[in-house]
Amino acid sequence: MVPHLERDGDLDALDVTGETLDGQDGSHSRIIECTFTDCSFDDVRLDGTRASDTTWTRVRAGMLSAVSTTWLDCRWQESRLGAVEAHGSEWTRVELHGGKVDYLNLRDARLTDVTLVGVVVDELDLARVTARRVTLEDCRVRRIDVSGARLEDVDLRGVGGLRRIDGLDGLRGARVTQEQLLDLAPLVAAHLGIVVG
Repeated sequence: MVPHLERDGDLDALDVTGETLDGQDGSHSRIIECTFTDCSFDDVRLDGTRASDTTWTRVRAGMLSAVSTTWLDCRWQESRLGAVEAHGSEWTRVELHGGKVDYLNLRDARLTDVTLVGVVVDELDLARVTARRVTLEDCRVRRIDVSGARLEDVDLRGVGGLRRIDGLDGLRGARVTQEQLLDLAPLVAAHLGIVVG
């Protein structure tokens, strides 16, 4: 069965492999206990969708709109995503393993028990996010925005390659290594208006 995403539709217990769902609109749908493997989701709209107990493996998308979505017990593996618009979403027990995301927009999202392992993220937008028990392990992130973020038990010790942080005040509640703190020193100095030397 080739799935078709529909607004306000339901996908339940489907195992989908090698299909192209490009351009489909599955806004406000429910996706439950499904697996998507080697599928293309380019320009798919999932705004307002509720997904649970679902796994995406080696999924490709240049643009994925997932605004105000709810993700529960979901897993993304080795996927290649361009821009992911997921602001205002709620992620609970979500895992991302491997793969690359050019721009991950999680502004105003609520994240609980979220884990990223071995993921490359060019830009991670966490502005005004509320995050509890979030861990990034062996990840590379070039730029992160934590403006107005509220972090509790957020572990950034596994982040490498960081070149820019916006909203340094939003790092309160995050855990970093001593080496990362030294790397952040020039940014902190500039943020506070401290002249060094």
